Amino acid sequence: MIVTLTLNPSLDRTIDIGSLDRGAVIRSAATHLDPGGKGVNVSRALLANAVRSRAVVPYGGEEGRRLISLLSAEGIDMVTVPVTGPTRSNVALAEPDGTVTKINEPGTALSAAELDALADAVLGAAGSADWVVASGSLPPEVPADVYARLCRRFAHAGILVAVDTSGPALREALEAGPALVKPNREELAEATGRAITTLGDAIEAASTLRSRGAGTVLASLGPDGAVLLEGDQVWYGEGPVAEPRSTVGAGDAMLAGFLAAGARGEAALVEALAWATAAVGLPGSRMPGPADIRRDHVRTFTADPALPLRSGG
Repeated sequence: MIVTLTLNPSLDRTIDIGSLDRGAVIRSAATHLDPGGKGVNVSRALLANAVRSRAVVPYGGEEGRRLISLLSAEGIDMVTVPVTGPTRSNVALAEPDGTVTKINEPGTALSAAELDALADAVLGAAGSADWVVASGSLPPEVPADVYARLCRRFAHAGILVAVDTSGPALREALEAGPALVKPNREELAEATGRAITTLGDAIEAASTLRSRGAGTVLASLGPDGAVLLEGDQVWYGEGPVAEPRSTVGAGDAMLAGFLAAGARGEAALVEALAWATAAVGLPGSRMPGPADIRRDHVRTFTADPALPLRSGG
């Protein structure tokens, strides 16, 4: 089983529009309201593919109650932890070519007691869990080393920890030696202070994260696929998307697919890419199920360090 922890969950409203024109009145074609937050999305993707998962979710206010209601309606196995502040709401404007403009609220502060309650809930929910996924942005006023402290606590209990976050929280987490980190291209660049313009740049940056404490690094590269560094092995793969709809949650689907496939080697990378590309073809932050996933569309290659990465990847 895979337990997920989302410190900063959200209600995600995606609005489909023809084009984004600043200052204009824009008519929406459709709207979607989904549960949000990186760990929440990982659990949703796992559930959609009949993989056991349990989500630990803080919630507060009317938005929080709506979030829990939506998760319950999807059948998510979860442990809910009430907190003082309200759950945040995010808005995404999705254009037909797959361009998504996101407006994310910062979220609500969590007290030390609330963070302890969430950690206790994870350990209580874990049981014989194979992994704990600690992921997402940090709420305001939460210390940057929170994922590092959680990683040490969960690892001490004998549970493998995957971390998917950014900025100072990612840099601090590396020092705690997580078994897996899943940065995207921008997060690789931010964590290492180097531009990522070629596949070689991405591989060197991922190797730097490993030298700082990470075990395995699964780095998503947007339309250029993903690279996996595990032990002394490097794998690279990509999967085309015929009709991009939304990139929201694609990285979470990638992490879910990788863990579902055992989190090791080329086969797990193929599964990760198949889940991620399927998510890009779905509206809003919907997670792909078996009918959406096409493993035969994924290709793996010998990593060519000189391969240029597309802008915006």
